[in-house]
Amino acid sequence: MTAVKACMIAFSLYSRIPMPNFAWGEREKDYHLFFFPWVGALIGGLLLLWERVAAHFGVGETARVLFGTAIPLLVTGGFHVDGFMDTVDAFRSYRSREEKCRIMEDPHVGAFAVITLAAAGLLYAGSYAQIGGAGLKVFALCFVFSRCLSAVAALTFPAAKDTGMLRGIASVGEKRRPVLLALLFVEAGICAAGMLYQDLCLGFGVLLTMLLVFLYYRKKSEKELGGITGDLAGYFVTVAEIGAALVLAVMTVLRLAG
Repeated sequence: MTAVKACMIAFSLYSRIPMPNFAWGEREKDYHLFFFPWVGALIGGLLLLWERVAAHFGVGETARVLFGTAIPLLVTGGFHVDGFMDTVDAFRSYRSREEKCRIMEDPHVGAFAVITLAAAGLLYAGSYAQIGGAGLKVFALCFVFSRCLSAVAALTFPAAKDTGMLRGIASVGEKRRPVLLALLFVEAGICAAGMLYQDLCLGFGVLLTMLLVFLYYRKKSEKELGGITGDLAGYFVTVAEIGAALVLAVMTVLRLAG
């Protein structure tokens, strides 16, 4: 029952899928991050299902791309995009660390966040429109891999604050932390192997891109805030997935041109 409850905690926190309410035990809370990538697996699975439905019924290209772009938002409720927007506002303020943290906690949205999200959305949708064949299967796995890396970061990167959602969910018992990290690395390894199996070239390009974004996430978070927050975690997931889509699109176009 521990695994089932931990899975339900993950989906109740990181998705809009309705889950039963129950009291969280310490063990279930500690292991819920293992199931965080499963939310990404659901997104990827629904994306591939939508592609099949669209192809079967002859859905127009514009509708195919826009509905496919909306799937991650519908599953998560825009949870990570909200963090992306808060982080952009904070980074573009060029203020002190304390002031940036305050901006992230402010429920209001700034102009820079709206402009950046619009540009990011266009890049994502345009890139998604170019991906096809094995590239779509690689892309579906990106949603899993980004969440594996995000969970690893939550457990290993320094926290910018002693309070907040990220601090609470990452406070894993010392005995369980190595086990959880090992499980997450296994998940990430299986996901990476799946990408390379689908297409060696595209898989390698995407993995390299997402790992570079991961390193940027570490460096940028320490420089700007001295550590990560829940909003920064959302920022990372969003940037990593947009980066993966963009690289897949470029590599696909170059392959077709060659």
